[in-house]
This record gives sequence, C-alpha cells and structure tokens, in this order.
Amino acid sequence: MADEPLVLGIETSCDETGVGVVRGTTLLADAIASSVDEHARFGGVVPEVASRAHLEAMVPTIERALKEAGVSARDLDGIAVTAGPGLAGALLVGVSAAKAYAYALGKPLYGVNHLASHICVDQLEHGPLPEPTMALLVSGGHSSLLLAPDITTDVRPLGATIDDAAGEAFDKIARVLQLGFPGGPVIDRLAREGDPKAINFPRGLTGPRDAAYDFSFSGLKTAVARWIEAKRKAGEDVPVRDVAASFQEAVVDVLTRKAIRACKDEGVDHLMIGGGVAANSRLRSLAQERCDDAGIVLRVPRPKLCTDNGAMVAALGAEMVKRNRPASDWDLSADSSLPVTEPHVPGTAHAHGGHAHGRSHDHGHSHDHVHELSKDNLYS
Repeated sequence: MADEPLVLGIETSCDETGVGVVRGTTLLADAIASSVDEHARFGGVVPEVASRAHLEAMVPTIERALKEAGVSARDLDGIAVTAGPGLAGALLVGVSAAKAYAYALGKPLYGVNHLASHICVDQLEHGPLPEPTMALLVSGGHSSLLLAPDITTDVRPLGATIDDAAGEAFDKIARVLQLGFPGGPVIDRLAREGDPKAINFPRGLTGPRDAAYDFSFSGLKTAVARWIEAKRKAGEDVPVRDVAASFQEAVVDVLTRKAIRACKDEGVDHLMIGGGVAANSRLRSLAQERCDDAGIVLRVPRPKLCTDNGAMVAALGAEMVKRNRPASDWDLSADSSLPVTEPHVPGTAHAHGGHAHGRSHDHGHSHDHVHELSKDNLYS
C-alpha cells in the first residue's frame, strides 16, 4: 500500500465541497461540507450561493481531510480536481484552490472529469474496475450510459438524457407534492409505503423506434404533475405515497431496462451504477434483480460514495498517477460542459505529443516546470 500513489481530490461541481484522500484504491479520508440547506428555500441550487459556500468551506475541508487521513500535504503525490462538467463558478473555486495547493507544494495537478470520477469511485468499494466497464450514471444533472475501456483515457457515451435528468425529475415532482428539496431521499422514503403499481405512469423512449440507450423524463414529469393537478381540482386527496412509488418505479424501470440492454449488446458481464440517484433503494433492488436474471454482476458503491464527493476525484487522480498519465498545465480552467470523452485535461504539450511527468516506483515526480512559471499564470 505504501508504494501506491497518495492523492488529494477536490470536488466543487455543484453544492457540496468535497475533499478526499486516497492511496491507490484505498480511501483514507472523505470530508464534505454541504450547502444544501442554504439552497432549500429556493427549491434548487443557486450557483452564486454555491460558489460562495465553496470559498468559505475550502481550506477547512482540506485541512479536515488531511487530518482524517493522517498525512501531510507534502506527502501527496498529486492533487486532482473536478474541471467539469458542473456549475462554472463553483468549478472555478475548486480549480483555483487545487492550483494554489499544487503550485505551493510542487505537486502535479490533474484536472479530471466529474462523470469519469463517479465511475472510478467504485474502485474504493469493490477493487479495480473491469475493462471495459459499463456504467449507468444517474444524478440531478446527468443520466448517462457509458462504456469505459480505460477510465483514464477512453470513456464512450452510449446514451444520455435528452431533457430532464432522473434526479432533476425527482426534485421537480417533490416540489409538486410539496415535499421540499432535495426530492430524491424523501420520495424514496415515502415510496416504500406506497404501491408502485397504483398508477401507470409513462415510460419515456421505450418504444421499438426510440433511441435504445437515451433517456427522457420530461414527459413523465409532466404526466405526474397533471395527474396530481387533476386530483386537486376534483377536490380529492392526493395519495402521496402511491404517487411517489409509481413515479419512482417508472424512473428505475427505464434506467435498469436500458442498462441491461446495453450490457447485453456490448457483451459486458457487469454493470456499475453511480451518481446521486444510485443511492435510491428501489433502483438498487431492481437493478440487482434484473442483473441476477441476466447473469450480470452489479457494482454499486455505498450511498455516501454515490453522491458528489472528493473521494471519487482522488480515486481517479490516483489512477492517473498510477498509469503515469500526463498532468494538467497551470492554465487549466473550469469547463462547465467538459465532455465525458475527456476523462482528464492533460497539458497542451502532452496533448500534442509531449512527454508525461517522469515518475519512479516510489511516486516521486519531477516538478522543475513549477519553478519556471510565473505566479501570474497561477489563476489564468
């Protein structure tokens, strides 16, 4: 274990300041400062509020993670940070902090992809990822089916949502039901006491001519909202638990059905599910049931690792160091729409055929380039 790379990861793509410390595939610390309570009264995440919360929480959260891991910042072999996708202002806070720490410590900087990190975090739970890995990522911003032959260099999108993401639909239906924000946990809880067959809500994009791996939850959201509205107009009580259960069943039915199909079509015998919605109990149970029937091995991290966290960024950063992938340049910036096909953002010299940072067996790095740079470039 001592020979494996020690990496600190910073995640600020949305409303949680996450800092993780990982050695190889072993999680040493996972510190999180959430600003979700500050957004609850608005019914959703407010980008400016999130950015300011990241600024306030960054240094204390990094210090807490290092203390929890029992390591010094100078022991690190690299610093990884989410470069995108996400909220631009929030991402910039994390990228700026990562640059500052990497520059001051003389450590390599790795700007990594938020979605690829959600896949890589499973290594902390179940060991090295099979290659290729089939991943279903479901969150408030994403619903994607991805094939990853190499999590550090090759992630291929098979399908994605064409409108609302699954988590976004949960939040919107929770708002219609007046259940508060975020909607996922409360709907999951109420659904356990409801009948998932009580109301036959539509399953989007499941027709024979529809895109096999794409998702659509906007129509479902509208159908549920109209059903609730009709009940209220008629002066009838809305059976909240049955609505929650039936809505949730429609979402997870489509997600798991398409994921199993992708595994079969691509000849992959395992499925990894990640993202915040992966914490949903019904998604986990239905996925396990359908994977068992299809002879597919299911890998789902524990709920805390499914939501946004710094551990997932550190996990991908450690894999970058282990495989000697090129570090990012100091002009790394946030990219709110960074495509999943770019698991990390290598330096421009490396992207055009340059050489990666040298690394010996004990993960010592050559950082001469750090001292050749002007500090004016630090926050470029």
